[in-house]
Order: sequence, then C-alpha cells, then structure tokens
Amino acid sequence: LNAGIFPPGCRIEALTTAEWQKVLRINLDSNLVLMREAHVLLKLAPKSGRVVVIGSKNVPAPGPGAAAYSASKAALNQLARVAALEWGADNIRINSLHPNAVFDTGIWTDEVLAARAKHYGLTVEQYKKNNVLKTEVTSRDVAELAAEMCGPLFSKTTAAQVPVDGGNERVI
Repeated sequence: LNAGIFPPGCRIEALTTAEWQKVLRINLDSNLVLMREAHVLLKLAPKSGRVVVIGSKNVPAPGPGAAAYSASKAALNQLARVAALEWGADNIRINSLHPNAVFDTGIWTDEVLAARAKHYGLTVEQYKKNNVLKTEVTSRDVAELAAEMCGPLFSKTTAAQVPVDGGNERVI
C-alpha cells in the first residue's frame, strides 16, 4: 500500500498550509481511503488478508526540510498499527516496511540526486550507498520484501515495522 509524494525540501518556517495539506492528503488520506475500501475484500481472503504499508526511514529518523513528508509517513505508520489492532479479529495482517531513499524511482531525478549528494559532500555513487552495508536499496528490494511479508514467513506477524535501508546509522 503506497500512495505518496516527497515534496522539495522546505523548512517549517517556509512551509505553507497548502503544501502541508497537499502532502497529508496524498500520503495519509489516500492511504486511509484505500485501506477502508479494501477492508471488506481483505476480510474475504481465504488465508487471511494482508497489507504491507510502505513507510519511510523518516518515521524513526526524520530529516530537516521534510516536515510534511515525515509527519505524513509517521501518521500513516500509526494508522497501520491501529488497523493491525482493529483488523486482527478479521484475520487481516498489517505490516510496514521502511525504506531509505530508493533512487530508481521517479522522485529522484538526476538533478535532485546531484543536489542531495552535493549537500552531504558526497558523489552521487557515494550518496546512493550511504549506509552501513554500503549498498544501494532499489525498488525491487522493497517489492521483494513486501511480497515476502505477504507470504508464509510472516504469516504470524502483524504490526511489524521492518527497515529496508542497508543499515541507516540514524535509525540503528
């Protein structure tokens, strides 16, 4: 489950109410609607309904300039936890995974990637692998973990929060 945007960096004192509300509408409200409307179908799943919410490294470790995004993902994480409590009796499992930056998505244009790397004094390649394992996390990595979380390995797990970030020092 993921509907989301990551707006350009903006410090709180410059964050407009319109931008704040736009990010929350997309990153939080749309996911609420998806969950609510899917509930009736998830209840019918013969071997339990399963939802994997795509959170963010920003849930446990927000960054400056990302107030709206970080708040929206933290609220989405809480929504998932409440859903796990409420929907467990319906045999529906809700888990969250928290990727760090996933660079092979449309959010990361060459310009944005170069600017963020420069901000941290890194090359683009260093920035992509700026984690404990020195590995780039791809959208395939996130998708494979999400699929695994819907499978038998996680069949007795709900309300889990699993990082897929190469080991982020700010989270560890």
